Amino acid sequence: MSKNSVPQEDAVRTVAIEVFETEMAGMRELVKALDDADAPLAKAVRESVDLCANVRGRVIVTGMGKSGHVARKIAATLASTGTKASYVHPAEASHGDLGMISTDDVVLALSNSGETAELGDILGYAGRFDIPLIAMTANANSTLARAGDVCLIIPKAAEACMVTQAPTTSTTLMMALGDALAVCILRSKGFTADDFHTFHPGGKLGASLKRVTDLMHHTEMPLCGPTARVEDAVDIITTSGFGCVGVTGDDGRLVGIVTDGDLRRHFRESVNEKSVDSIMTRNPRVVSHQALAAEALSMMSTHRITALFIVDDNGKPLGLLHVHDCLASGVI
Repeated sequence: MSKNSVPQEDAVRTVAIEVFETEMAGMRELVKALDDADAPLAKAVRESVDLCANVRGRVIVTGMGKSGHVARKIAATLASTGTKASYVHPAEASHGDLGMISTDDVVLALSNSGETAELGDILGYAGRFDIPLIAMTANANSTLARAGDVCLIIPKAAEACMVTQAPTTSTTLMMALGDALAVCILRSKGFTADDFHTFHPGGKLGASLKRVTDLMHHTEMPLCGPTARVEDAVDIITTSGFGCVGVTGDDGRLVGIVTDGDLRRHFRESVNEKSVDSIMTRNPRVVSHQALAAEALSMMSTHRITALFIVDDNGKPLGLLHVHDCLASGVI
């Protein structure tokens, strides 16, 4: 392409908007195809969710070319949301990887045209061993659709690249339909944020799902009784390095807290020999042991405090969480 043929800024913006509008039009057609509960696609989605949610083995996702890239993503999304799933390359399947597919599995095969030659051996294998086959294609009369036990027929939609007809809108619709299947399966199985964190402990998303109990300090908590001298509380604060000491009653419940701020407010008074209950903040802010670390960080930020005690259902301290613990773990 010559320099003179490079689109100017306005032309680039216009083309980008055209792409978005074309793909959104395709998405609207997909929504319309699901509007009626008795519509073929709606029924097929329900059947697909039921097959995948109750599979004894794995959901084997396969596709070639751009559909293959989408298939990999769908397999990854299913796996991270609690459904055992693997991607099998259709060309490699013909050279031994068919052995990765068991009779306990379900196959989800993607092909916009439905005539991808490389899928042939997988389709034959699924038919031979009575392995349920979910076909995702835009061609209801294709080889893939005829082989499918369930057919997810995506609406015919204009590709965003009008010049080459490269897969654009069609792959977007496949991706969206795959996401819909994963979320529907997740909901049907009662998959929770805790479960998701188990499969996705890394990255910002994993950090945002950490529980306070994952990060809290639970040994050598800075604690004292209400009758302890302020002088002793100062020693505990200095030794612990958390800038506070929790005050627990006879039943072990947290009844107060003494912070650096409390000490500064009483600095001019002769309080060293007094008991901590004379200067402590009563009914301090705490966080439940079931809370997400992100919730605790939000509370600390809102109330401008640097540490929170984590308590059990009876109000007894289980640990202490410092703002630095959240930030160091990537919680935002």
